Amino acid sequence: MRVIGGQAVFVGSGMPAAPLLLGAGVLGAIVGSFLGAALERMPDGRSVLTGRSACDGCCKALTVGELVPVLSWLAQRGRCRACGSAIGGWQLGAELGAAGIAMLSVALAPPGQVLAAMLLGWQLLLLALLDARHLWLPRVLTGVLAFSGLVLAGARSWVLGDILPLALSGAGGALGFLMLWLVATGYRRARGRDGMGGGDPPLLGAIGVWIGPLGVIHVVLGASLLGIAAAVALFLAGRKLSGDSVLPLGTCLAAAAWPVFLWQGFA
Repeated sequence: MRVIGGQAVFVGSGMPAAPLLLGAGVLGAIVGSFLGAALERMPDGRSVLTGRSACDGCCKALTVGELVPVLSWLAQRGRCRACGSAIGGWQLGAELGAAGIAMLSVALAPPGQVLAAMLLGWQLLLLALLDARHLWLPRVLTGVLAFSGLVLAGARSWVLGDILPLALSGAGGALGFLMLWLVATGYRRARGRDGMGGGDPPLLGAIGVWIGPLGVIHVVLGASLLGIAAAVALFLAGRKLSGDSVLPLGTCLAAAAWPVFLWQGFA
């Protein structure tokens, strides 16, 4: 981004920064509204693609004015107008998070990888929220994450006429899955019980497809630091921690993976 004629513009597009960031934020908030609905419906086995949006308390169908991302939640003070039931902050968090991902992608993603950064960020956001709220990482979502990464890696290999991007993608996926699978298997055999959720190795494998072997190492280090920080925060908040305490590793992995992609781009 440079200042030209007293106005901030993005180099490459030549577009003024403010309108582009605003447009990205609006798009992200709309996507976040969908992610929030998925966060509510998927654990109950409800379809995300069909059925009108309705209040979970009174089942009243929501009007167009009640579906405006962020603004409707703020205007209604987080409550249904019909029955007064609380609309959880998870919905607002999904909308704000997706908007932030879109805006930061425009501002910070490597050249030519803005849309990819948005796609990756939105997928990771939903997975992070599902794990944080329900300790659940749906295999179908991690599968979509891995598939989308492979498609992009294949497209880059085809455009460049070089198999290297696809090879690094596959190596990153294999390394990510095997690292956590070996840790989980070793812990189970040593302690006689599971110490890691079954969805964590596939998630790191899917992340590795996007960012390659070196990126996987960075994500594991970042997720470890985030987990330690979360444990310290819980301890300082008065929560008792023990060997049986559960922390959403998938949330930490997702939170660490997206900044790594912004920093390095594809594998």
